[in-house]
Amino acid sequence: MDAVISEIWGELRRYMNAVDRADAADTVVSVLIDNNYSAQDIRDAFRGDADIKRALAEHLDTDKTDEQDEDDDYLDGLDDPDY
Repeated sequence: MDAVISEIWGELRRYMNAVDRADAADTVVSVLIDNNYSAQDIRDAFRGDADIKRALAEHLDTDKTDEQDEDDDYLDGLDDPDY
C-alpha cells in the first residue's frame, strides 16, 4: 500500500477530535476496501493506529454479518413451498 495514504491519515488525524476521528477512520477503511485494498494491506500500512484497526474490524464484522444474512435468506427460501 502506498505509504502516502498512511502519512496523510497520520497528519490529518491530529486535527480531529475523537468522535470525528472514528468516523473518518471508517471512511478511510471503506474507501480503501472499495478500491481493492486487502484487510492485510490496511493492517500493515496502519500498524499501531487504533482508530483504523477498530474501523477495519467493524468493517470485516459487517461483511461477515451481511454474508450470514444472505445465507440465512437463501436457506429460509428452501422451506418455502412456493420455492
